[in-house]
Amino acid sequence: MIAIIDYGIGNLGSVKNAFDYLNIESVITKDKDVILNADKVILPGVGAFSDAINTFNSLGFDKVIDELMKKNTPILGICVGMQMLFERSFEYGVHKGLGLLKGDFVKFDEKNDLVPEIGWNQIKVMDNSIILDGLDNKDCYFVHSYYLSNYDPKDVIGYTEYAGVIYPSAVRRGNLFATQFHPEKSGDVGLSILKKFGEL
Repeated sequence: MIAIIDYGIGNLGSVKNAFDYLNIESVITKDKDVILNADKVILPGVGAFSDAINTFNSLGFDKVIDELMKKNTPILGICVGMQMLFERSFEYGVHKGLGLLKGDFVKFDEKNDLVPEIGWNQIKVMDNSIILDGLDNKDCYFVHSYYLSNYDPKDVIGYTEYAGVIYPSAVRRGNLFATQFHPEKSGDVGLSILKKFGEL
């Protein structure tokens, strides 16, 4: 069973609907025991980083993530859920993330009228991708203004180019996976990613 963490921020229904379509059991939950005993966990997120991380931590989910990491439970962070896994975000100030992966989130050039990135864009798949196997140069759906910098290249399983920047759009370290794009909004490609994650 896959637990989708409900901390009040994220496309919970869309993620649940995708797993329902795939006939993969999932539940949207705030119950820490349910999350800790799940086979796999989804960390969703939309909106401002500071709101997301402050709410997440205030509900004690940061400690739940620490326990899941110790148990080696597969975790998939989506969009802001990905961003929270890293060290810092520079969205309207400097905000500390969970620090599970090295890197900062910085804004695309504000002078570029292409920002924010909203819509479909390609992912360039790297080795050791697992959940992205067979999806090189496929399109996924993005909605964001901040991208990952100062990262460890060994963590990157997918890159995307936008507004003159080549940035990591998918990462993995051990049991921890994350995508800057929204697989639940990415059609057959996104369903393939969620299916692969569900079958880990």
